[in-house]
Amino acid sequence: MNRQPMHEGGCACGAVRFRVSADPLEVNLCHCLTCRRIHGAPFGVYAIFPRDTVEFLGATRAWQSSATGHRHHCPVCGSPVYLVFDGVPEVEIPTGLFDEIGLYPPAFEIWSKHREPWHDAQGRPQYSEAAP
Repeated sequence: MNRQPMHEGGCACGAVRFRVSADPLEVNLCHCLTCRRIHGAPFGVYAIFPRDTVEFLGATRAWQSSATGHRHHCPVCGSPVYLVFDGVPEVEIPTGLFDEIGLYPPAFEIWSKHREPWHDAQGRPQYSEAAP
């Protein structure tokens, strides 16, 4: 695994913080209806890391957003903090939560069948639903 210097981030109010100690396995931009509603925006952008490379500080509140998906939010400010799926040893973190800007640009887009017609993918591969 490619380890790198630590990157940190957190929710809007600071009650939940995190540190990652590895490069992401992938970074995607998701247009699914759940991500749109969770973020209150046309899409969410997620950096996906092995679970054992992320440390969370502070309590979160979980919501089961699909049969196997659990989205964790800050119980104080409501910011989405991370997403995990049962049986998958990864954690998905919205890239907007990182303290540094521009760390992880998305490599591809998923659920593009729900994307806004004005959205420019800037040449990124797009998948109608989940990536193959």
